This record gives sequence, C-alpha cells and structure tokens, in this order.
Amino acid sequence: MKIGVIGGGQLGRMLALAGTPLGQRFAFLDPAPDACAQALGEHIRADYSDRDHLRQLADDVDVVTFEFESVPAETVAFLSQFVPVYPNAESLRIARDRWFEKSLFQQLDIPTPEFADIQNQENLDAAVKRIGLPAVLKTRTLGYDGKGQKVLRHPEEVPGAFAELGSVPCILEGFVPFTGEVSLIGVRNRDGETRFYPLVHNSHDQGVLRLSVVSTAHPLQGLAEEYVIKVMQQLDYVGVMAFEFFEVDGGLKANEIAPRVHNSGHWTIEGSECSQFENHLRAIAGLPLGSTAKVGESAMLNFIGEVPPVHEVTSIADCHLHHYGKAFKAGRKVGHATLRCADAVVLQAQIKAVQNLIG
Repeated sequence: MKIGVIGGGQLGRMLALAGTPLGQRFAFLDPAPDACAQALGEHIRADYSDRDHLRQLADDVDVVTFEFESVPAETVAFLSQFVPVYPNAESLRIARDRWFEKSLFQQLDIPTPEFADIQNQENLDAAVKRIGLPAVLKTRTLGYDGKGQKVLRHPEEVPGAFAELGSVPCILEGFVPFTGEVSLIGVRNRDGETRFYPLVHNSHDQGVLRLSVVSTAHPLQGLAEEYVIKVMQQLDYVGVMAFEFFEVDGGLKANEIAPRVHNSGHWTIEGSECSQFENHLRAIAGLPLGSTAKVGESAMLNFIGEVPPVHEVTSIADCHLHHYGKAFKAGRKVGHATLRCADAVVLQAQIKAVQNLIG
C-alpha cells in the first residue's frame, strides 16, 4: 500500500519509519525543498492548495493522511473526491479553528474554560468584562507551540491586544488555575474500534512542550477516554487523535485536540507495544489496531534549537535518540529523546541526566 502524507516534517518522517516494516510506501506533498521526510519517500514539492499536484498525489496513492492541522480543510475535501482521506475534512475544519473546537466541546458537554469569539477590539473589551482577567487571547487558526497567543493579566494590556495578534479572528479564554496538564492519545479505526494510551503529564516552557511523562493508573484516565470517544464519534474520526486537558479540581477541562499523531505521544515508539505512528497507519489502512499497553516507565524530552552531541545522549542508559535531520534553528523542534526503564525512580534520574545536556 502507498500512503500519501500532506506535510513532510518530522511527524511524516516518523510515520514512514513506522510504516516501512509493514510494507507501506510513502509520498509527501510539502512546499519545503528540505522537508525532512523526503528521504523516506517520494517528495512532491507543491503548495497545499495546488490542485494539479494534489490530483497527482491522489492518483498515485491508496489513502491520504496529514501530519499537521495547518493544512486547509479545503485541501482534504478536494482530495476526498478521488482517494480516501483520514481523518476527514470535517475533523480538520473543527480542530484547526479554536472557536469551532471549543463550541464542539460545549455541544458535547465536555468542560472548557470560559471562552468568547473575538472579531475586533470591541469584542475583546466586552469579553474581558464578562470573563475577567487573567485571560488568554489566541488566534483562531494557525497558532501552535505558544505562537499566536497573548496572556492578558492586567487591564492596561487589553487595549491594542487584538491588533498585536494581527487583527485576525481570535478567541478569548478564561485563565484556568490548573494543577497539571495532561494529554490522551487515542486511535479509532474505520470500523469504530477505539484504543487509548495511558494519560501523559506534560510540561511546557513558553507554550512549547518540553517533557512528557507517562502515568500509571491515572485516576482520570476513564474520564479522559469518555471525552475523546464523544469527539471521535461525533466527527466519525479515523486515525490517531491527541486531546490536551487541564487538571482542575479533581476533574478535566478541555484545552484542544490535534487531529494527528502528536508530540506528547512520541514516547510510544519505544515505550508501548505499538506506537502511535504505527496505530495511525493501521487505522487509516484498514488493518487491525495494535496494543496500546505501555512497556515499563517512559518519558519524552524535546530538543529545541539543537540536538546535544549524539555520543552524550546515547551514553545515558535507556535513552533513545530521535534526530529529525533538520537544520538547527532557535525555537525549532529538531529531535527528541525517549527514556524507558523498569523503575519510576530511575526514570526521574534519567530525565535529569537528559535535562542537564539541554541546559
């Protein structure tokens, strides 16, 4: 089977690494000349809205998926006329727009922070009066890794904030006094079967994920699965979905979904019986889903800007390096390390050892 992937970044690269042992071949459509996935399949260098090249991709593959939600939903809708595409265009349309996303959560009785649609500064002024401060102003689309958002803590920060984010449609969210940030990676196949990985505790710095630690028997696992199932069923979703939550007062409040394999699930490559990447490919290809059981204790640390010397990373016991082959650049995710061992205390020591390399 040949699989088309919209996007040729590290997620596409890791999909191909997982699918090659299954006999799958890959084609990536990406406008970047140095797309890091290109070494693992055919590279169609074209814009995501280039219909001639999209049709070329559709004619050459058996199924299409995408590696990030900045792809226009119209691209998926167009491709769907000629080839199966998973997840579907509606899932992408909802997930790439924070207003649609939060509105869906509200419709499904999934708790969220208070939120308001912001189309201009006057909307923002009124929403701040209703929701209060602190609050977070976010662009409705194209924001990730802390981009496209601004925390408003004081009244004097409100005037001009809409213009500061580009005068584009935004959403204002009430600030959540959370005790932790967790994410759940789930997968649903074409027949509606769902499986879930253990909840992961996430730590961010300036909006960028730095560390994910896999939980053991988390008391909110069942509730998180209930919420993800609601969304997956509503969207007739096929593939891997990541759902990020805030832990608040012993419960969960929804932050956002990602309609794709996700950074907080990278630990699954070494830390679970079947990785999120392989399970995504199994789901979209109509293959049986693999086990999501974890193997030992696991954590994942991102390398931002540069990867430490390979010999230093690999000298740490139970440490698995994933170098994305991307040019080093400040603020850019260029690799990660997965730790896996049998003991949670040892795991914390290993995490510290990798953090010491990062500085």
